Amino acid sequence: MASMTLEDLSSQLKKIDFCMLSTNAGSGRISARPMSNNGDVEYDGDSWFFSYEDSSKITEIEGIDTVSLTFTAPPSLLGKPGIFIAVEGLASLVRDKAAFQEHWVPDLERWFPEGVNTPGIVLIKVSASSIRYWDGEKNGEVALPGSAS
Repeated sequence: MASMTLEDLSSQLKKIDFCMLSTNAGSGRISARPMSNNGDVEYDGDSWFFSYEDSSKITEIEGIDTVSLTFTAPPSLLGKPGIFIAVEGLASLVRDKAAFQEHWVPDLERWFPEGVNTPGIVLIKVSASSIRYWDGEKNGEVALPGSAS
């Protein structure tokens, strides 16, 4: 059975708005919080999230940049289980307004009222190092560009 491709994964992620972003909070603790993908799902192995610079997740990423993302889609109307997607990757912080514009959607003004000019805004980029999925019928790992898979 063929593995899911990045294109297949992108199609699945378009149906899922929120994921859980987990970071290393120090002293062996993991901290997780919901984050919206903002419909930015032409997925190529990178996920993008807006945040405020002074949040604990930013401090945690600056300390240890290894993070995980977990996405879950609900069951279909016909009862087929939804898909579960686990992404491990490296987070980086982007402070470039051109990148803000590229990933901005109007709904973000709910949290960032001055748009890309909101003081203290930062963009979190998570570059996947591994992606696993389970959908109730099959499971596997998605091959990433440059991987040996």
